[in-house]
Amino acid sequence: MERDGVERLLGEAGVDSRRLRHALTLLCDGQWWSLADLVRETATSRRAIEGLLREVELERSGERFRVPLMHSGDYQALLALAPPPADPVAHLLPHYEHILERLQELIAKAPRARHVLDHVSATPETVLRRALLLGTRFWLPGARVLCVGDHDLTSLALRLVHPEAEVTVADIDERILAYLDDQGLGVHTRWADLRLGLPASARGHDLAITDPPYTPEGIGLFVARAVEGLKDDGRVLLAYGASERTPALALKVQNELSALNLAYEAIYPDFNRYFGAEAIGSAADLYILRPTSKTRPAVAARLDRLATAIYTQGPQAIESVPKQADGPPHAAAADADLLVGDWPKDLPQPRVKLTTWLAKPYAASVRRVAVALPAGLEAALPRVLLATRAEHVRVLLAEPASLPAPVPDVLADVYELTTGAHTLDAARLPQPDGDAAQVLRRVLDHGHAKLANTWREALIAVARAQGATLTKNDARALIRQSAPWSEGVTPLEAPLHRLAALPAAVAETVARLSTTT
Repeated sequence: MERDGVERLLGEAGVDSRRLRHALTLLCDGQWWSLADLVRETATSRRAIEGLLREVELERSGERFRVPLMHSGDYQALLALAPPPADPVAHLLPHYEHILERLQELIAKAPRARHVLDHVSATPETVLRRALLLGTRFWLPGARVLCVGDHDLTSLALRLVHPEAEVTVADIDERILAYLDDQGLGVHTRWADLRLGLPASARGHDLAITDPPYTPEGIGLFVARAVEGLKDDGRVLLAYGASERTPALALKVQNELSALNLAYEAIYPDFNRYFGAEAIGSAADLYILRPTSKTRPAVAARLDRLATAIYTQGPQAIESVPKQADGPPHAAAADADLLVGDWPKDLPQPRVKLTTWLAKPYAASVRRVAVALPAGLEAALPRVLLATRAEHVRVLLAEPASLPAPVPDVLADVYELTTGAHTLDAARLPQPDGDAAQVLRRVLDHGHAKLANTWREALIAVARAQGATLTKNDARALIRQSAPWSEGVTPLEAPLHRLAALPAAVAETVARLSTTT
């Protein structure tokens, strides 16, 4: 290739050639580069880098390449002589090398990305720098920080750098929640499908940070939920990136933010770097957004027109068409006293939104419930069943393969489950015998109540039946010893691995009653 081709390419890019000149500078510095590393280092889209590589004379070593040292001088007049804009926390990184090493291990062992959730892993340096930036811009001792989704493990970086801050994660991925708890760093975990709501215990935070699906719908939803989790004077930190070639997409996202009446306090260009996402240069900006007096009404309006399709891939991709179950849904609802979700308008039964069903107990007592569960929301199935005390719940599934496997064992203490082609029927079991079984059942029968509170009252009732006295403080102490994670969380919010551990923990507290009373 000749220099003329490079000059032409840079000329066509105009003022935006700064990124390409940076890439050319790196190619000429004697180091070997892979395509992915060059994309990530320069925060330039893969397509743009590939265009540059076609015009530059290269030597190769396996999958890596560079400009031959004898030819690097040919491009000197075209290079970017100044480095990219300064990293606001670069000067702090040398002081946290031990934490960076720990994060590298944690991220390497973390659950693999799920493409249907638009997962792309941030680099260990990125999550460390997020934690450092939060600490340099805000006062974190005693602060409450909410991670609205946390596949990147930013919560662990925050706890390692700022152990004096309280950190909570709300995420749909059970694997991530279990992994965070396994690390023992004191992160509070809550299960949440943000399309269906934010857990009540995930509110009242000082700061919220989110790296959502990069669609306008995904950004709008995650940021709206982040605002729900904040105090009035809080901030939202948002990671979002778009290719330098697609400003119209960035405009759509920023229009979503503007519709929420958020003030932009800062935008740090290319602050976040990723393993993958090469179409956007493996990079994303970091926004600091401040709610205004007009934000909460705008958030409420945004969530009223909520759509479940927010991803770029899978059954809930924005381009996908939701699949309907075979056969008329009228049959599935024939003997139901209450309909939950979207059903044909001509059905006579009272109905409630799926979001409302999960947010609070239904006011009236009902015997039989029919629930329409859209494709892509199957992870909510255990919560849908725990949200009621009805005698029978029929869940209409979008397709046969959508039934989660396996159905959580803890549900076997409440329901007898029967599966059909497109349905799951759950018949409530009679109250069990035995103190431990009765305490567990009481907890699971009150899905919207704080788990530790129901547990405490159930223990007191068992002690009373045994002719003993158990104070509230003593009951709380028993529960903290067996399940310190249970404070403040409801069964609907608890991750499945916590619910799976609940029977053994309940049995332990019942066994200790004799010594405590």
